Amino acid sequence: MNKEEVKSIYSKYSSVYDKVFGHFFSPRIRMAIDRSLIADGDKVVEVGVGTGISLTSYPRECKVVGIDLTRKMLDQARRKKDRHKLDHVELFEMDAENMTFGDDTFDHAVAAFVITVVPNPEKMVSEMKRVTKKGGSIVILNHFCSDNAFISGMEKVFSPLCEKWGWRSDISLDLLSNHCNLHIKEVFKKNRLDPWSIIIATNNK
Repeated sequence: MNKEEVKSIYSKYSSVYDKVFGHFFSPRIRMAIDRSLIADGDKVVEVGVGTGISLTSYPRECKVVGIDLTRKMLDQARRKKDRHKLDHVELFEMDAENMTFGDDTFDHAVAAFVITVVPNPEKMVSEMKRVTKKGGSIVILNHFCSDNAFISGMEKVFSPLCEKWGWRSDISLDLLSNHCNLHIKEVFKKNRLDPWSIIIATNNK
């Protein structure tokens, strides 16, 4: 998928995204944020903030900056920000692969269900590392290819079809540890059969 395709697909999803995905994503995002040890006064960037499903899960004592490529998704997030009076949150239309923030701006970076959406996941993670301080946490939630050779093979076969719906199904956890050089501290799931993994990593740039 290229960026224009991503914007087109998620613009169409924007009005129904919460109803379709909110029930699945919200509890996992809360688990990830609770485990990331965000402290009072910390600055957090969430890339691919989407409709802002995550926003009420952050401590109000931290500063949250959410970015997204799709304006219509951000419009939904802004409504949540206003409705819940989330004064500690700022939202910007921005490309996660080319952020305009300076180096070492944030204490933590979060990417919830977005690494399989962006055209170049390695570039997105590289940008997350760049804008996050050394030793800061990088939190990624997503579905990753199975370790089972047969299942992962099927996931790769169906990936082109999944792209028409707005995501890829062929990204493995090795991408983060090997290609993106993340120091992964913890990998866990909401339950044993959960299709989504929560990754807590340290920025070892």
